[in-house]
Amino acid sequence: MKVDPTEVTRVLIDWLGQQRWYAGKSRDGQVSARLLATLAHDPHVVQIWVADIAYDDGELEHYQVPLVLRAGPEDHLEHVLLGSVINSETGQPVQLYDALHDKEVTGLWLRAIADSATIDGVDFVRTSDASEIPVGQTSLALTAEQSNTSLVFGDVAIMKAFRRIEPGLNPDIEIHAELTRLGARHIAKLLGHVSATIDGQTWSLAMLQEFMTTATDGWQLATASVRDLMAEADLHAEEAGGDFAAEAHRLGLSAAEVHADLAKAFDTSELGPDDLAERAAAMDARLAAALQEVPALAEVADGLREAYAEFADYSQPVIAQRVHGDLHLGQVLRTVHRWVFLDFEGEPAKSITARRVQDSPLRDVAGMLRSFDYAARHQLIDVGATPQSEFRATEWADRNRAAFCNGYAEGGGTDPAEAAVLLRAFEADKAVYELVYEARNRPNWLAIPLASLQRLASSA
Repeated sequence: MKVDPTEVTRVLIDWLGQQRWYAGKSRDGQVSARLLATLAHDPHVVQIWVADIAYDDGELEHYQVPLVLRAGPEDHLEHVLLGSVINSETGQPVQLYDALHDKEVTGLWLRAIADSATIDGVDFVRTSDASEIPVGQTSLALTAEQSNTSLVFGDVAIMKAFRRIEPGLNPDIEIHAELTRLGARHIAKLLGHVSATIDGQTWSLAMLQEFMTTATDGWQLATASVRDLMAEADLHAEEAGGDFAAEAHRLGLSAAEVHADLAKAFDTSELGPDDLAERAAAMDARLAAALQEVPALAEVADGLREAYAEFADYSQPVIAQRVHGDLHLGQVLRTVHRWVFLDFEGEPAKSITARRVQDSPLRDVAGMLRSFDYAARHQLIDVGATPQSEFRATEWADRNRAAFCNGYAEGGGTDPAEAAVLLRAFEADKAVYELVYEARNRPNWLAIPLASLQRLASSA
């Protein structure tokens, strides 16, 4: 069964714009599809395609699109139908479905990883004992993914297929491989990964890890705490039954331990004055770009530039190391015994090269502090904020931000209170990033990062 790449391109043009993980929704560009590999021919053709996006500003992006080609429509896959194309060999119609949502074919990835197979130039690498790969188990595609697609196999393993791909070893695979080797306590063990050679370079396509069956993600726990607080009209955050502060403190301790593991695995360096000036200039550039998309940012721009200038002039030694790069409450799981940190991929909008650069671990601390603000205020978006609910949200956020920072300092991390200049700049930079994201994807959420930027711009 063969299909013309131009036909696949035609289908992808409409389909890509509907996917949550596609970052080019607000940009103009040209789409072209190319076949990377055919993983199976029977009983269904399973292929991996790459969608190349050439934007009008000259930037290129690439997305992995695994497809299953079926001769007729399948009702149970209607929700993941890309469209219909023509079989170039027979002239008959072919239905294209997202293969990652087709339980009849997703086992191909598991079997290939267990066998450390190479199929049509795609390398499946097993990094654990074969008995840990749940071959034969059916898959369940998770619905909460933003930038990737994850499949759970039999409550034993989880495979993350990277959607936006580029040359180089994905940091999520690289970091998990090293921390697994160290026996790090706060990660999920790496079981295997998938890569391909594209244009003469290695590109990461997917990774397989142990699945935390009974764990709950930090975002769910934190927002449940906020709901409990809002339901109690006359209680303070520390008095509400669902107080999260003790968990926030433990999370801070765990973050410090993860950073210590990363420093051991990848070593450390020191940021000098030129490094700080370079990072401050990059923050300024991101602010300038954001002003073009969100004019309301202009009212706080001067205060943010002041924060970046203080960062550039910081005179104390700044230790740099590999960091998580996109740490927030949705990237951590609470098991019975510990917090587990996920997705060391970094910010998807950045290049792999940029995500592998050593940075201050306070960038991760800032990301988690931003997440506490989101957890506190996101419920006010739909119901509308009142002076009382705004006060209670602020109280919850402040209490849990402080608990996390105290735990992080106790765990051996840089005391955030003693590096307030760095933390302020990192948090402001993250909030600017969030503001642009919300403007492009959830405009009704703009108030959350904008309120934080107003606070950060005015703080001394």
